[in-house]
Amino acid sequence: MTQQDRGISPSLTLLLSVATGLAVASNYYAQPLLDTIASAFSLSVNQAGFIVTTAQLGYAAGLLFLVPLGDMFERRSLIVAMTLLSAGGMLITALSQNLALMILGTALTGLFSVVAQILVPLAATLAAPERRGRVVGTIMSGLLLGILLARTVAGLLASLGGWRTVYWVASALMALMAVALWRGLPRVKEHNTLNYGQLLASIFSLFAHDRLLRTRALLGCLTFANFSILWTSMAFLLAAPPFNYSEGIIGLFGLAGAAGALGARPVGGLADKGKAHLTTSGGLLLLLLSWGAIALGQWSIPALILGIVVLDLTVQGVHITNQSVIYHAHPQARNRLTAGYMTSYFIGGAAGSLISASAWQQAGWNGVCGAGALVSVLGLLVWWHGYHRQESVT
Repeated sequence: MTQQDRGISPSLTLLLSVATGLAVASNYYAQPLLDTIASAFSLSVNQAGFIVTTAQLGYAAGLLFLVPLGDMFERRSLIVAMTLLSAGGMLITALSQNLALMILGTALTGLFSVVAQILVPLAATLAAPERRGRVVGTIMSGLLLGILLARTVAGLLASLGGWRTVYWVASALMALMAVALWRGLPRVKEHNTLNYGQLLASIFSLFAHDRLLRTRALLGCLTFANFSILWTSMAFLLAAPPFNYSEGIIGLFGLAGAAGALGARPVGGLADKGKAHLTTSGGLLLLLLSWGAIALGQWSIPALILGIVVLDLTVQGVHITNQSVIYHAHPQARNRLTAGYMTSYFIGGAAGSLISASAWQQAGWNGVCGAGALVSVLGLLVWWHGYHRQESVT
């Protein structure tokens, strides 16, 4: 596909946004259900939290080992195959009768739901250069909306038909999406002479030689760790006294996060205008401040909702900025950049889940908020150390 042939219609942008959101949502249906699943399988808090960690580690493995295939193979066929395999993983989860099978289904779903991260660089490839940041911002808003609305949908479906219903429905939706993608996507293949081993090696080479990528990847890791620290333990907070909320009510808190995600959509346009330094600095500072409101959430639901909106707004804003910057710097290696950056991103998410479950067990909500604030400070320190070394495009 030549540069002059590139362009992306609003309808195709919408399809890619929905597909991205639906794929990544597969890893987050369990979060508002953790208390219910723990009871069903007689699990401890840490064991239940490991379900979320497994999804994110599976996703990280898929990012590193599967996403680079987008620079080798025709992408429409690859995307459809991975979408169907992710649907199969959710079928295993729906049928599971013990923790081992649930972990297997969760791992397979996480592994193949990285199809979302092949869709994002595909959108960047198809978009005109002057609109690339906006298009990436739209697709990434779909991704974060999928993560957040997964909680709302999971809570409502579990209230209607039990937690297994969530996975039956999600698996069917992924199968239908595979059909829509087969019909709607153009055939796209990059001209690349590297073999699979060379592709993997080139990811590490990019990290070794590009300070910009290293800084942005570490920022992504730390911001998404914040996201996981909040959402992993929030179900335990809201299911306990004084709230005693059901899965359906807990799931509705995802709507607050969705509002934050939508608010971050214009950030891609700011990155197109060369204001990535501003969006990064402001986002990291607001991320730290959001934990003050979240800490008050153990007594005040309005404060918790405010903190959720601000945290998800800033996590998404920094994430969109990160991807816009690195895609601009290395347009010929977008799938490999996505693999490296997003591997770091979801390792942060997995670490955040483990930190959150441990902090909750050791020190309750105050421990969770303290951990989130500490990780936010680390993000600010990384940016303070690295921002003056970045290129002008940032």
